[in-house]
Amino acid sequence: MIGVESYWTGLYTNQSMTDFTEITKDKRTQQVNDVLERLNQSPFRRRFKLKGPERDYLRKKKMNTIMKHAAEFIENRVAPANPSKDGKQTPMKNHPVFIAQHATATCCRGCLEKWHGIERGHRLNSEEIGYILTMIRIWLERNR
Repeated sequence: MIGVESYWTGLYTNQSMTDFTEITKDKRTQQVNDVLERLNQSPFRRRFKLKGPERDYLRKKKMNTIMKHAAEFIENRVAPANPSKDGKQTPMKNHPVFIAQHATATCCRGCLEKWHGIERGHRLNSEEIGYILTMIRIWLERNR
């Protein structure tokens, strides 16, 4: 598994970012914002909110730990070309990342294809995983 640092930390904290990385970060953030706006139009996606236990867990563990969990979940449950139990691999509760995945349509390969244009049948590459983790992080930051 590639470490979570290579997926998203550089987008937010790397002090040696080049101008290209800054442009990429801004472009990715705008892309995420555009998709989140579309997702907000879906009654199903809009109903997902962080509640009691998930919200408390996020506050207790802090964002860096939660994003490490997110990277592990994506790597193990969504990134394979043909994930086991695709469409049912992400629980609907008990972790803030699970809630964020459903809210952002990053919960399975079918949702990734429908909402994000990431086709099924290939292993997710680091750019696609980085995009998914950025989506989850922004949603979590907005919905703490």
